[in-house]
Amino acid sequence: MRTIELTCAPALDRAVRTVWRQLADGGVDSLADLPHPAHRPHLTLAACGAIEPERLAELGELLAGALPLEVRLSGLLSFSARSRRRVLAWGVVPSPALVELHREVWRLLASAPDPGPLYLPGRWMPHLGLTRRLEPPALAQAHELLGRHPDLTGTFDAARTFDSETQLTVPLPPGS
Repeated sequence: MRTIELTCAPALDRAVRTVWRQLADGGVDSLADLPHPAHRPHLTLAACGAIEPERLAELGELLAGALPLEVRLSGLLSFSARSRRRVLAWGVVPSPALVELHREVWRLLASAPDPGPLYLPGRWMPHLGLTRRLEPPALAQAHELLGRHPDLTGTFDAARTFDSETQLTVPLPPGS
């Protein structure tokens, strides 16, 4: 599986990591301590089976022209994740610029194999992940810890691709 992701500028990255740490310190299985060296807050725009090198170059050009991209985070979202478990995320408001960027990414990926259905235009819910898979009591605990979660404005300033087979991330455009 390959993904196309936007990564957070330093201030937004710190804000998300602060929430991760708040949850972890409160006993919730957050994303604070994942061991992968490239793990960081990110917004996934697309997931598919493979991406041809020329498509990666085109995606790099597209994303370089769209960044930096200011966004607003608003509200907590909960997604199902196997059985009763849920994942908690911070919603990213789908601004016209973000929606158009997402559409253009998928235009370039139109022939990519095995597109991730939850990332396709019309189904995608932009978000930044906060927790791993939680049972209902832990989800309730996470909501208690975060209380009335504030909106936040921030910036995505870079893009990358992640290959789940090799576990490697590559900046988009390459060399950036």
